[in-house]
Amino acid sequence: MDESLYLTLSNKLNQAISSGTFKAGSRLPSVRQTAKTYSVSANTVVAAYRHLEDQGLIQARPQSGFYVREQVPRLKQTFPIESASAPPTQGVLQLIETTFATQQNPAFTNISLACPKHDSEFYPSEKLSRIMSQIVRRQHNMICEYALPPGSLNLRHQIARRMLDVGAITDITEITITHGCIDALHLALLATTKSGDCVALESPTYFYLIPLLATLGLNVIEVPTDAETGLDLTALELLMKDHKIQAIVCMPNLHNPLGCSMPLKSKQQLAKLVNKYQVPLIEDGLYCELHFDQTLPAVKAFDSDGWIIFCSSFTKTLAPDFRIGWICAGRFNQEVQRLKNQLSMTESRLLCETIALFLESGGYDHHLRKLRKRYQQNMAQAQSLIANYFPAGTRTTKPQGGFVFWVEIPGNIDTVELHIEMLKENICLTPGALYSPNSRYNNALRISCCYPFNEKYRFAIERVGAKACALTGISSNRNHESIQHKP
Repeated sequence: MDESLYLTLSNKLNQAISSGTFKAGSRLPSVRQTAKTYSVSANTVVAAYRHLEDQGLIQARPQSGFYVREQVPRLKQTFPIESASAPPTQGVLQLIETTFATQQNPAFTNISLACPKHDSEFYPSEKLSRIMSQIVRRQHNMICEYALPPGSLNLRHQIARRMLDVGAITDITEITITHGCIDALHLALLATTKSGDCVALESPTYFYLIPLLATLGLNVIEVPTDAETGLDLTALELLMKDHKIQAIVCMPNLHNPLGCSMPLKSKQQLAKLVNKYQVPLIEDGLYCELHFDQTLPAVKAFDSDGWIIFCSSFTKTLAPDFRIGWICAGRFNQEVQRLKNQLSMTESRLLCETIALFLESGGYDHHLRKLRKRYQQNMAQAQSLIANYFPAGTRTTKPQGGFVFWVEIPGNIDTVELHIEMLKENICLTPGALYSPNSRYNNALRISCCYPFNEKYRFAIERVGAKACALTGISSNRNHESIQHKP
């Protein structure tokens, strides 16, 4: 079967669904009929339908055919700017602590935290175990040795090769192995700022940055962030011109929590700005390799003078518990390595060599393809449930990768209250207030799809939707349909 044929057919059907030719709930033509209409084989039609199913646009019903799914409206907006820096409220910090605490409780169903499930269905745990056993047998003295900064040479070679995929040519001497991505971000902030400095953050932003910056004595200036195109560069340049910020932290690819990616031209413009004004950019590239179609270029790829620091890890893609990350620090490389040596010194050489051998074997790319497809399917199913069970008028972002997306609920709702109510049912979600130091986005929440999409997970989303309907007084699309079809 010609792969281009089924993709072409899939795109045509996608357009028909988007334009309303095939409405939500309607049945698609049979495989035989579609094959005859487009002069293709039945196998091509089935492949096209399966592709649409993976995208969450249609669903198969046994003995009945394929039907168009209910689609939640797309969220398109720019979030507001905060002109003055301010410390995070105590309520936000307490809420973050409470949310993390529930993550440790096995009685809770978690639909929110971006902590991938330790599950062999998601990660190649058996292969990694075999590689680790082989290393221990062959080099049993390894566990008796320190792996001093900058860390495993073999792993840094492999990381340098992976950095080519995001468009960045990186010398291995510029790479330092870290304890996950958060350690890399911590080192980058220490190397580029001092207590009392102001740091520009996207708004909304990854919530763990809020207590991290507070601990370092840094002030936050929120920069408006578009739900589809990312950081507002016009607003950011105004802050640079006025010398109001000493560093920037952002996630240009598959942003957490929005899931959006900056367009290529915007990344190039951002790189020019930070090099022109010599304001360090700390680029969080944690989700770069999880784009559904292809790995997107990093802003680091356009760095002309070393002002961009790239941070990432394997915790979201390969081995969450290993906590192995890295930092490419540019002109701040020596300072980062000095700080790493002072603060935590080393990461496990055994774990680093295990990852390095797995990457060298070529198994990583195969694993990534499976993982991306799994996350894409999970995301589609979660969005379909939201379209059916959340209040009518709920909107979400539509990420092209990763496993998190942003949900905005209409009506008068406080998702902190929703969070508290769901804790009573042993369901944990992260309300929008976590993603701003000043408790913005009270009508929003983030959904995470890095868990097995089983009945327990589905039920949790349905229950959150039902409770949101009760708090807003707005019926779900599912209820609207049942009312409309009553005799």
